[in-house]
Amino acid sequence: MTDPNEITALKASFRGALNSAENLATLTARIEALDPHGDIAAADLEELSRLTAAHAIASAALRGLVNTMLTRRGVGTA
Repeated sequence: MTDPNEITALKASFRGALNSAENLATLTARIEALDPHGDIAAADLEELSRLTAAHAIASAALRGLVNTMLTRRGVGTA
């Protein structure tokens, strides 16, 4: 039987990963516009660091939850 709390947690974790990806995507134009011979402003690097960390944490949390769900069901994890 499916645990409703597990499904709720999965939905929330999935939304968190999508939200962090959307936040990271807001930097697309700025990253693509960088001059390969220029420097990157410290503020831009700090923002990129913050957003990539948030995305990594959200993605790792989602993956951990999915792996826990697979293990509970007796399915191998990737």
